[in-house]
Amino acid sequence: MLVHSLEYIDLMETTQYMNEGELRILAGTYDSVYLHPNSYSCACLATGSVLRLVDAVLAAEIRNGMAVIRPPGHHAQRSLMDGYCMFNHVAVAARYAQKKHRIQRVLIVDWDVHHGQGTQFIFDQDPSVLYFSIHRYEQGRFWPHLKASNWSTTGFGQGQGYTINVPWNQVGMRDADYIAAFLNILLPVAFEFQPQLVLVAAGFDALQGDPKGEMATTPPGFAHLTHLLMGLAGGKLILSLEGGYNLHALAKGVSASLHSLLGDPCPMLEFPSAPCASARTSISCTLEALEPFWEILAGSVEPQEEDEVEEDRAEEEDEERRWESAALPLDAWPALQERTGLVYDEKMMSHCNLWDNHHPETPQRILRIMCHLEELGLASRCLILPVRPAMDAELLTCHSAEYVERIRATEKMKTRELHREGASFDSIYICPSTFSCAQLAAGAACRLVEAVLSGEVLNGIAIVRPPGHHAEADAACGFCFFNSVAVAARHAQAIAGRALRILIVDWDVHHGNGTQHMFEDDPSVLYVSLHRYDRGTFFPMGDEGASSQVGRAAGLGFTVNVPWNGPRMGDADYLMTWYRLVLPIAYEFNPELVLVSAGFDAAQGDPLGGCQVTPEGYAHLTHLLMGLANGRIILVLEGGYNLASISESMAACTHSLLGDPPPPLTLLRPPQPGALASITETIQVHRKYWRSLRLMKMEDGEECSSSKPFIKKPPKMTNPVSAKGTTTPKGKVPEAGLRKTTSALSAKECTLGHTKSKSAKAVLAQGPSPEQAASAAPPDQATSKETEGGATVDQHASAATTDVPNQTASEEAVGDEAEPVGTSLASCAADKESTEASPGQGAAAQQSPEQPTGSLSSLELSSGAQEAPESEEGLLGEATGGQSMNSLMLTQAFGNLNGQDVFYAVTPLSWCPHLTAVCPIPAEGLDVAQPCETCGTVQENWVCLTCYQVYCSRYVNSHMVHHHEASQHPLVLSCVDLSTWCYHCQAYVHHQDLQEVKSAAHQNKFGEDIPHSH
Repeated sequence: MLVHSLEYIDLMETTQYMNEGELRILAGTYDSVYLHPNSYSCACLATGSVLRLVDAVLAAEIRNGMAVIRPPGHHAQRSLMDGYCMFNHVAVAARYAQKKHRIQRVLIVDWDVHHGQGTQFIFDQDPSVLYFSIHRYEQGRFWPHLKASNWSTTGFGQGQGYTINVPWNQVGMRDADYIAAFLNILLPVAFEFQPQLVLVAAGFDALQGDPKGEMATTPPGFAHLTHLLMGLAGGKLILSLEGGYNLHALAKGVSASLHSLLGDPCPMLEFPSAPCASARTSISCTLEALEPFWEILAGSVEPQEEDEVEEDRAEEEDEERRWESAALPLDAWPALQERTGLVYDEKMMSHCNLWDNHHPETPQRILRIMCHLEELGLASRCLILPVRPAMDAELLTCHSAEYVERIRATEKMKTRELHREGASFDSIYICPSTFSCAQLAAGAACRLVEAVLSGEVLNGIAIVRPPGHHAEADAACGFCFFNSVAVAARHAQAIAGRALRILIVDWDVHHGNGTQHMFEDDPSVLYVSLHRYDRGTFFPMGDEGASSQVGRAAGLGFTVNVPWNGPRMGDADYLMTWYRLVLPIAYEFNPELVLVSAGFDAAQGDPLGGCQVTPEGYAHLTHLLMGLANGRIILVLEGGYNLASISESMAACTHSLLGDPPPPLTLLRPPQPGALASITETIQVHRKYWRSLRLMKMEDGEECSSSKPFIKKPPKMTNPVSAKGTTTPKGKVPEAGLRKTTSALSAKECTLGHTKSKSAKAVLAQGPSPEQAASAAPPDQATSKETEGGATVDQHASAATTDVPNQTASEEAVGDEAEPVGTSLASCAADKESTEASPGQGAAAQQSPEQPTGSLSSLELSSGAQEAPESEEGLLGEATGGQSMNSLMLTQAFGNLNGQDVFYAVTPLSWCPHLTAVCPIPAEGLDVAQPCETCGTVQENWVCLTCYQVYCSRYVNSHMVHHHEASQHPLVLSCVDLSTWCYHCQAYVHHQDLQEVKSAAHQNKFGEDIPHSH
């Protein structure tokens, strides 16, 4: 009764006592259903099994769980059986967790190849449940044939933005496609939503060989998906079996996910690749539909360059040929004696500064880390490995012989000579023990590589000093002498006897100039660095850490720099970089070993870094990297100069390496605009090298449906209205740390798709054709027919009727963000009507009225006719019939307009977080006729609503823009049309808090109060 109606439950209970004929008649009233006297008891047992797991996980009896049950449940609706499903197990479990355990936010992930429409309809108005489905759709031709399964359906009312559909529009989708959807959509949104429990409708009918799914995913692919989800909700994750009809593939898929739940490493993907063009189109469309609702998705898609389209086609053709000859990958879960190795030797403390006892690179750094690991009992859970010095042959793989001898010679130098030698390098001190300590640091990293590659341990940490990533081939730099990570990488390749693919991730707050130079022409080593850059003014200074540094010769594209141009970067900024950039490239590269230059000077409290990454943040970064390279990952200490911060951060990473779930993140905020700018800049630079970064901006909803990317063209004259002109108002996710955007107009009020409050273009033709009308209006809830023993039973779905008012759309401007010049408002309204008949009356699928495929971003009404999707055989041979896709006609009176007439409209935010910056009106009042305080113009001025100074717009002399940049005052009022603009939100704002100042301005300008419209 938490989900299903009492009448429906009673009806299902009576099936225990029905004869075969009665069961057949009742089953015939539903879509793709069969009934047996034991169906009810089996369905109850299946639901109860999931609830038992919910109790055990939330009571901390177990960490996670899997329910191997049948019949499946995700198609079942409140009062309807559907698609083999009687009771919706995950939906009941979500409500049960909320009611009994007071869980406030639940994430449901549905990776069954069929859309879980039942789950979606149950929660599509509920912001406490985030529903994510990734499924075969093929423009509605695949069962359950619903437009509600498309990307454009994002929920209704308060639930807008909490329904996420990723529709696959072709068969043969692979692991890379699913992983890309998780990285680009699910994980960022889940980070903002912060679920307290994750439930998975775990169908395995997308596996290669499944007779219905016709997809090409592999069991290891599902191990990776499970691992990615284990970083959410403190590891509270429950998988509930849904579909899957190739018994051999099903068993392997379930086993793969179970391996991940048990903490086993994810096998390397046998056939890694970038997501295909069709997958990237679906992901891009879903991102554009969701962007108004989630701050973390801002700017997540970009126009595609023209030359990338041809490259995509050629690369995918080559990839297809390789795939055709590839066999289903073998299982590769290693049998390990120990999980995490640890190398440490207190002898490395003997390297010290003879002249400055307060130097930040102090010997206490490694001692404090080791003591903290022992206090927490983490050291005893690791295999302590003996440390050895690096051999000369190992050092010479990265450093010149002359340089090695030069550092060795310092062992016998006197104090004055040591001081002089140290001063000859950049930011270096040397003592008689420096050479031996640097040898030990590099040797410790090599010893750990040996243990990992031999299978002695799965992963490891090296608590070493001095650090190494600044060290060049022939010069010490930035506290570093021998480049331990670089030496370890070359040692790994020497052990393998080939160019082992190695990913080096450098999250030290300083750019690893030495590591970059050592591998910049080597495509076998992918070097990724996130660091403070501050436009070249942060150590090590210069342009080496710029995003434009991408490697050279054969190594082009294998050097990836994410340069932060300011302080205070935190968890959100680093995780966003992981989702959008680091992990997509890493999965495409498919490393065989991951080495992390683990400096912790970006941690909260570090005196040099000025950033705000928390220990919990580092735990998540580590967990996400652990899915790569069969789990072979090694963290090597670099910088970090707050002893408490580095101890806690390394402990958090060690917890992750040992298989402990990352703790939930707290004190969340959205990524900083500066961080997003840096990430976007690096993505733009590297799109030509990595197909996984080529998410395509779509021109409109029709383009998404037909998979046509928006190709970036040379710039034309720009419209003064900013392309970022508006976004949607914001409300809080229940108890979550980040604000979530909700639509200015709910789905009950808008029929033109997801209302993305950017300016949009509508070219209005004189008469819409049926095809045009269909693309702009919700479909009828059409009837479906089920053939049973030669008889045809009509199943009447609920019909949605929609009134469509006259509408005006606005043109999306191209070019730089601009200060607005005026506002005209558009509104649209639609009623969501959905009636549900009982099964006894012959009703079939209940459907939530779907938002149309077309969107405000571009509605072009031209000639043509829409073809209804082909009907398709139902689930496992049970005929479902194709649902009619006829849509309501869009009728509008356009007057005497020709096809080129264009109207402009902007929907303002109904709230913004910067309204608190509005100050009271000065005692002398407002004078909107005042000239600009800088240039004296009266043409087009704005009033700052914080200090009430008056300056001209960017279309005059840009003095208000300059004032904002200097003062950071966010809100300004137009002296021309009295609209209000927020610079921080890049949007117009209309809110009650602005009414007083607008009234005063209107009175001053027109001599009367603002007229009120009703």
